Amino acid sequence: MSKSTKKLSELSIDELAIRRRELKEESLMLRVQKESGQLENPARIRSARREVARIETLLTAKRAQRA
Repeated sequence: MSKSTKKLSELSIDELAIRRRELKEESLMLRVQKESGQLENPARIRSARREVARIETLLTAKRAQRA
């Protein structure tokens, strides 16, 4: 488990949901910047998408533990 994944796993379900929403908004802004030719770090799109996937995996696992 990487450091970032470990940090994320310590967050509550609500905190994870907030972080996921923030990342999705950031992803949207990054895509807009890419289309307008203003994106400085194209790798950030990929890392944001992967972090969203990690969060969704953790949310699924935490919700399953509750049930």
